[in-house]
Amino acid sequence: RRRRRRRRQRMALGMSLKGRRPPSRGVREEGATQTLLRPALSGQTRWTRLRSGKEHQHGFGLPCASKERCVRTRVIPSLIGDAATQPPPDLPSFLFKERIVYLGMTLVPSVTELLVAQFLYLQFEDPQKPIYFYINSTGTTKEDDRLAYDAEAFAILDTLNYIKNPVYTVCVGTAWGEAAMLLAAGEKGHRAALPSSTIMIKEPVALKRGQASDLDLARLELREVRDEVVKTLAKYTERTVEQVSEDIRRPVYMKPERAIEYGLIDKILEESALQ
Repeated sequence: RRRRRRRRQRMALGMSLKGRRPPSRGVREEGATQTLLRPALSGQTRWTRLRSGKEHQHGFGLPCASKERCVRTRVIPSLIGDAATQPPPDLPSFLFKERIVYLGMTLVPSVTELLVAQFLYLQFEDPQKPIYFYINSTGTTKEDDRLAYDAEAFAILDTLNYIKNPVYTVCVGTAWGEAAMLLAAGEKGHRAALPSSTIMIKEPVALKRGQASDLDLARLELREVRDEVVKTLAKYTERTVEQVSEDIRRPVYMKPERAIEYGLIDKILEESALQ
């Protein structure tokens, strides 16, 4: 049945059975170039096969099975027709291409894994260029519910200290708890916040249930985490450990102006500064 269908297609196109195969569905042939367009999340992917007698290399540097050079390129994302029926563009990938890392939710393990991988990749790509870290997160908690361990925040913090790139941090909404600690850990002089942002520092939260011995172990761990948070904030705000320890006994909410005075950020990104 497939042979009969191909034979009818060749006859309809006026081509002999020994001639060249007609272009398959979705293929547009222009001279010696075949172009196949397929939709993708980040726009469209263009597959181009260039016939050449000299080069028989795959587009990714791998040898091509046939005497063709296959090149895979990205085209500018576009929407054809109704936007409701089209896949959205992959905006995080476009931000990542411009060396922008965005934290827009709580620090759950999957988010930590992605951020650490992005920072490491950007360092290996170019260890000199700065990385822009935009933060809009409530840390490891949300609405008084603990969603992750404090180790997630310290994994990102240690990565920021490990990489060679300067990291410019910007608060674009909220930076609460562990997120405020990451905001303060940015490059000195390049820690900023938008005018309507809110920054909050507080003690770590522990919601532990179980037998008495388990609760004793949880209390010991919580005290160690609290001491680490206090030391980190004291280091980046240039305040004493005793002062920071006293301040975070209760949550302290700050607008950008007060965050500058406290030492969490260095400047406010207003419209005039952006221009």
